[in-house]
Amino acid sequence: MIQSMTGFGKSVLQLPNKKITIEIKSLNSKNLDLNTRIPSLYREKELTIRQLISKSLGRGKVDFSLYLEITGEETSSQVNNVVVKEYMNQLRELSPYFEGGDQEVELAKMAVRMPDALTTTREELDESEYNVIEDEIKRALAAINEYRLDEGKVLEHDFLKRIDNINALLEKVIAIDPKRVEQVRERLLKAVKELKEEHDPNRFEQELIYYIEKYDITEEKVRLKNHLDYFKETLASADSNGKKLGFICQEIGREINTIGSKSNYAAMQQLVVQMKDELEKIKEQMLNVL
Repeated sequence: MIQSMTGFGKSVLQLPNKKITIEIKSLNSKNLDLNTRIPSLYREKELTIRQLISKSLGRGKVDFSLYLEITGEETSSQVNNVVVKEYMNQLRELSPYFEGGDQEVELAKMAVRMPDALTTTREELDESEYNVIEDEIKRALAAINEYRLDEGKVLEHDFLKRIDNINALLEKVIAIDPKRVEQVRERLLKAVKELKEEHDPNRFEQELIYYIEKYDITEEKVRLKNHLDYFKETLASADSNGKKLGFICQEIGREINTIGSKSNYAAMQQLVVQMKDELEKIKEQMLNVL
């Protein structure tokens, strides 16, 4: 069962005094390209989170975001009373108009905007809380993997349809091959007759056999059929192996190109063009397979 590298997973965790939102999205990439956005409180766990994502998703351009929203009454920031009062004293000295009543309110507003007016106490990471968050990350990873599987089913259906199309075109190539050989024979015989020179029939037949053998596509037809069957077997395997399928596509393309170069027959070359078109559509989608 193949998987797409495109996916999205989201999970929301409500803790007593905070809300955790986890979002993971991925696109296709040759390797794992992971970008993380994590609040400073959980930054020490970034390596653990990266390893968790890498093990679960394998490949792709992955964006991981962990959003923290404080919902309780507690806050890690406090007013530094000593500093604010000193700022207010200095502001009063600047102008005699900042005295009494509303002026004190304005002074306070100005003072709290000054540097060091607020102090922030660094919150220590609670391991038990992180364990709950890690479980939620695993749920988000399960969601994105489910998304990838659904996308993979769509890709698999498309691949099978196009492989069957190439198989059908190959059967047509096999059917018209004898006619192609006969046409080559007739064309060469006609060319010799137009020379109006006598020739040795046995010698001509030997040369004709040699010429036709150079354009024989029996091996290419057999190999192409085997590659198409192998592609379908790999597609049905338990693992999602986009790179292996990509290599098989290269072999399929090589056999199709050889048939096209050897055919020397318009009707067969038209079938080859159609096979190439189907294969290119497979290759385009193959970039998105895990």
